[in-house]
Formats: sequence, structure tokens, C-alpha cells
Amino acid sequence: MTQARASLPYRPPAPDPDELVCWPADFGTRFTLFCDVEEEFDWRASLSRDGWSTTAMSAFPDAHRRFAGLDMPLACMVDYAVAADPTAADYLASVRDDPRCAIGAQLHPWVTPPFEEAVTPFNSYAGNLPPSLEAAKIATLTDTIATRFGRPPVAYRAGRYGIGPDTLSVLAALGYRLDTSVRAAYDYRADGGPDFRAIGSSAYRRDRVIELPFTTVHTGMLRGRGASLYRRAAGFPHGPGVLVRLGLVQRVSLTPEDMPLRAALEAVTVAVGEGTRLLTFSFHSPSLAPGHTPYVRDAADLAAFWRWWDAMAERLVRLGVRSASLNEILNAAG
Repeated sequence: MTQARASLPYRPPAPDPDELVCWPADFGTRFTLFCDVEEEFDWRASLSRDGWSTTAMSAFPDAHRRFAGLDMPLACMVDYAVAADPTAADYLASVRDDPRCAIGAQLHPWVTPPFEEAVTPFNSYAGNLPPSLEAAKIATLTDTIATRFGRPPVAYRAGRYGIGPDTLSVLAALGYRLDTSVRAAYDYRADGGPDFRAIGSSAYRRDRVIELPFTTVHTGMLRGRGASLYRRAAGFPHGPGVLVRLGLVQRVSLTPEDMPLRAALEAVTVAVGEGTRLLTFSFHSPSLAPGHTPYVRDAADLAAFWRWWDAMAERLVRLGVRSASLNEILNAAG
């Protein structure tokens, strides 16, 4: 069995100023929406190569119509379990045929061959795997998506944000143009994942690939020092929660999954006011059907999920923030 890397958690360095993407003036202020299209599994249990299904994919065509009605084109980051299942993949036909949507790739290494590693939390971050094994899994995923959907993906996301030191060079060699495996300001070292605390939400270029982090916004009275205050508070029991209750700092990602609507609306307003040019939103496809994620447990949660998106679409229109398809982003980035 292949051994994983024995190294410190990966800490990608903050981009140099000359690595940052300079968006053209006519690009305006935009947003894009990524969906992690994946199998459903028990989020409370240990990861496994077995015991998953893809039944929630049946909800995808209706979801695509609803997002299209909100002018929210989807960048669908499809993992191997869905791409290898003809029935599950067929539910993405409307997305494949929508010129404003895109099919990208998402790597869940524990369900993607070749299977040479033990299934552990550490190995679930693909960037922790030996370089040759990570590259082989990405190649398998890429080929499967290209065969199933008729074109190779050009955008990639490592499941669990599990990017590693060799990931971008592998992607560049396979023809990928954009990676979205970084979650700005988050730290996954607790079970062996990467540390993104040095990375902000701005897009940058590295190893011939555009890195587009998942947007993180600090809100509250002390938001100007939000990242450093949050890091310090995280070292104390309930520290971040105390900051939130006092209205000092809240760390917000742009997703309806465990992010309250009021906080997300404030975060978008703050980000636009501070000059952020491209906001990135995200959610998991199993949340489109009740009972598959801790975020959408029943019909009431699903209704709240859609209210979140309706209200967010209204706020984006009010702020003058337009949607951006993956192709529009790549063209604007040059």
C-alpha cells in the first residue's frame, strides 16, 4: 500500500503582488457560483470507499432551472462517483448544454481510482498523497469527465480543499486553467489538511494556473483586523463565538450551508464596499435533496436553502454585482 507524505501541513504562500489577477475595468464587480457535484454519504461517519449513493442527483435539473432563473450560472465541479455513473451524470445534461454553465472536476480521493492508499482523514486531502498517486487520481478523474461529457474540464477543486505542493503543476500539465481548492483564511491542520490563513480572497496566478479562492469575508466592528483577531480567538474555547456575539468579528463564507442569511448578506455588502471584484459562492449538490447533508435535513431546511439564494440574488442585483460564467472569468483574467 502506498504511503502518504510524512510532512508538515501544506501552507501555500500568500501571492506576491505581481501574481494577483488584475481584472479589466469593463469586467465590473462580479460573482460566480461553484457546486460540488458529488455522491451522498453519512457526514457523521468515517469516510469510506463504500456506502455512498448518487440519488440526490435527480434534484439537479430542477435546481439548474431555478438558478438560471436567478441569473446564477453554475460551475459544476463533478467528482468521480458522479461522472462514472451514467444515470447520475445524465442529470447534468441541461448544465452541459447551457453555454453559461460549466463542467469542472472535483477530486474525492477515497472514491477515485487508483486505490493504493488507506482511507484516513489525512489521506482524504489529496495533496497529502504521494505526488504520483495524486497525479494518477487527477488523471483518472479528468479522463472520466472528458469521456462522459464530451470535453475535458479546465477548472478543478480538491475535495475538502485538499490542495498540496504539487497540485497546480499537475493541473497545468493536464491543461487545467483554473483551480478553486483554496478556502481563504481557513485552517484545516486539525486532521492533516492545509493551512490557508495567509491567503486572501483575491485571484492570483501560480504555476500557469489561476487560483480562485473561495471568498471569505470578515465582518463586524473590528473587521479590519478580522483575520488576526480570529486566529487568536481560535486558540481559546468558544473564542470565535465570543467575537461574533460581541459584534466584533465574524468570519463568513458565501454559502447557505451553515452560514446564516443575515451574516452572508452583510458579508457581500462589506466585500463590495471594500472593492472586491469577484465573489465566489459554493454549495454541495446533495444539499439539493433533504436528508443527505447536515445543512438540509428536511423539507423546511430545503425551503430555507432556496430562500437564502432568493435573498442573495436580490442583494447582488441591488449592489450592481453581475454573474460571471467560468468562460467569462477565464477571458477576463487573460
